[in-house]
Amino acid sequence: MLIRLLSLVLLIAALPARAEVIERLPGDDKVVALTFDACEGKGAPAWLDRSILEVLERRKIAFTIFATGLFARRNAKELGRLALLPFVEVENHSLDHPQHMERLDPAALRRQIEEADAVIEGVTGRKPRYFRFPAGNYDAAALALVEESGHKVVHWSFASGDPARGVTPEHLREWVLSKTRPGSILIFHVNQRAPATGPALPAILDELGRRGYRFVRLDEVLP
Repeated sequence: MLIRLLSLVLLIAALPARAEVIERLPGDDKVVALTFDACEGKGAPAWLDRSILEVLERRKIAFTIFATGLFARRNAKELGRLALLPFVEVENHSLDHPQHMERLDPAALRRQIEEADAVIEGVTGRKPRYFRFPAGNYDAAALALVEESGHKVVHWSFASGDPARGVTPEHLREWVLSKTRPGSILIFHVNQRAPATGPALPAILDELGRRGYRFVRLDEVLP
């Protein structure tokens, strides 16, 4: 226990002065980042939601997938195909989606990051630049370790709530449109566990386009 505490203290001390969790895009331009979590934990197989991908691919809308290593391994062929598209990027969402990474010791934290990186790079040909904590849970030590690994942490501007039980496409559409502002990072789920997202997405894209918003990949606007 003492060794673990000392390790955590050292990690916090190493936290860069400007380390941050990015929750919006820089500047005041009317740009929005569409991000989709592709979560899979141990013993919970998950697959890509084609109803979402068909809309985005047909319209050539820029988007970012945050995939766990287990999800990337299971959906390797499809993710590899998506990664070849110029408007898609695939980033790191941990190896197996532990809900509280801040409770892991440093070695386990590193394993979550590095093994997911290796799987995603093997599938897409590109090492992830960004990381998203499962459920958004982290502490200073976990943030320090992610920064130390060379990743920027990117979360979201507001929760869409799309995996919530009973949410309707109409509610999801109205909620997202009411909350979106210039620079918003939107979060949805593309692992077939958010059934309202596919039906709601066309209307969300249409209305944001009507309002003059442009969709960007994270790596187009973030360092």
